[in-house]
Amino acid sequence: MIRNPILPGFNADPSICRVGDDYYIATSTFEWYPGVQIHHSRDLANWTLVSRPLNRAALLDMRGNPDSGGIWAPCLSHADGKFWLVYTDMKRLEGDWKDAHNYITTCETIDGDWTDPWYVNFSGFDPSLFHDDDGRKWFLNMQWNHRQKGSGVNPANDRFDGILLQEWSPDRGLFGPVTNIYSGTDRGLTEAPHLFRRNGWYYLTTAEGGTGYDHAVTLARARQIEGPYEDHPDKHVMSTKGVTDHPVQRTGHGQYVEGPDGTGWHTYLMGRPLMHDGKPFCATGRETGIARVVWRDDWLYLEGGGLLPPEMVETDAVQAPRAPVVHDRFDRLPDEFQWLRTPYPDRLFRVEGGQLILTGRESIGSWFEQSLVARRQEDAAYDAATTLDFAPATYQQGAGFITYYNRHKFHGAFLTYENGQRCLTLISCNGDWPAGHLDHPITPVPVPDGPITLSVEVRGATQQFFWNAGRGRQPLGSAREAYHVSDEGAQGEHASFTGAFVGMMAFDTSGQAAEARFSAFSYAPMSLTREK
Repeated sequence: MIRNPILPGFNADPSICRVGDDYYIATSTFEWYPGVQIHHSRDLANWTLVSRPLNRAALLDMRGNPDSGGIWAPCLSHADGKFWLVYTDMKRLEGDWKDAHNYITTCETIDGDWTDPWYVNFSGFDPSLFHDDDGRKWFLNMQWNHRQKGSGVNPANDRFDGILLQEWSPDRGLFGPVTNIYSGTDRGLTEAPHLFRRNGWYYLTTAEGGTGYDHAVTLARARQIEGPYEDHPDKHVMSTKGVTDHPVQRTGHGQYVEGPDGTGWHTYLMGRPLMHDGKPFCATGRETGIARVVWRDDWLYLEGGGLLPPEMVETDAVQAPRAPVVHDRFDRLPDEFQWLRTPYPDRLFRVEGGQLILTGRESIGSWFEQSLVARRQEDAAYDAATTLDFAPATYQQGAGFITYYNRHKFHGAFLTYENGQRCLTLISCNGDWPAGHLDHPITPVPVPDGPITLSVEVRGATQQFFWNAGRGRQPLGSAREAYHVSDEGAQGEHASFTGAFVGMMAFDTSGQAAEARFSAFSYAPMSLTREK
């Protein structure tokens, strides 16, 4: 049995490929470093993180990238005895322009050192690479249109100006004519192209409707790779638009793969909404699901019919239960953790003597050097804790525990210095976009010297911080609104592409680079009754 999502918590835009009996899924990481997550499975139910390939400056440097910029929609494939990874580094996303740089890198093994990249183009995002049966390679991406209304190929949204196709080779780069092969359906916002070939047809999978609740997987086909492409009889293979009570929502942006036995599967982006003040929100961000698909008249359909993707898929696989994660000491940075933007993490943290030592750098939400080491929120409800020691000398120095989405959406409990003594305080940004004004909801609480354990209980739309200096756990202030730390907070799901994280942070805006020592971290999923 497979229960979706198969990759819980901020694993968006899944690109899947199979090599023998091994399946691999690459997902977007946006501003989180290293770039691209690749998971491996043999049964499609249980997945293990095996690589984050964009792990050095030659492959990726995102210092200065905006929130939800960075790595958009990678495409993973295998041909010529090696893996191929195509990715976008998005440098600007607000306003009428998109600065989308597209690259290709390769590696003979999924977890090896990937080659310095080929720079491909700049015309739009969501690139992919198709390896045709004759050995030719074709590069696709959506074309971005910055011009006025009425200038695009699809009236549903002028910005998404069709899917471009051009031949590419490692030696020649892009060459030959550029062809706009597909303008999309009336759903609009046509993006995320993936090509595959079957029974003499070229099939083009795209995502449409935006990444919110109107999202869809769209399919078209042609006899020639350049088209013309005809739409699927239902236009879409999957969509949950208008079906608000389905447990899986926001379905789109996926890719087809066949198993060794010929069974068809399709990944998809999804969300698991909760309710807050009568409105849905996805506490765990955009995640990855999978569905079994079947062929009829050379068209692809969900196995169970209709457009609603399944929450459960019947298989012989036994899906391992989710378990607490406990790190009693740090001998290295655990695999589930990432940091933000920079390829030079030694300026942010080091592991020494069983501790994770963070060096205070820029402010919470900096686009350059933010000393934040965090892991994904994978559950609507969870408990997490860390133990740290920190000796601040000014209010400009702080270290602590944070639930973080971006500079406009976070809550943090910090050790700092006020009125001549060490103390604890809360700092929030409650979705205040674009200004990012801070909320300081409590009077600083004096605390003794020595280690402090900070913890947080997240329960759907609310969360509560606690502290313990060896005399029992005490609440730190009142409950905070976890809703703000979600896709739907602040700008909303059409401009918030990552997900909620929980982790350890240090800042030092005095410039003295004060160090904080973290000696433990734990994360435990909890049950939560879905609010109707």
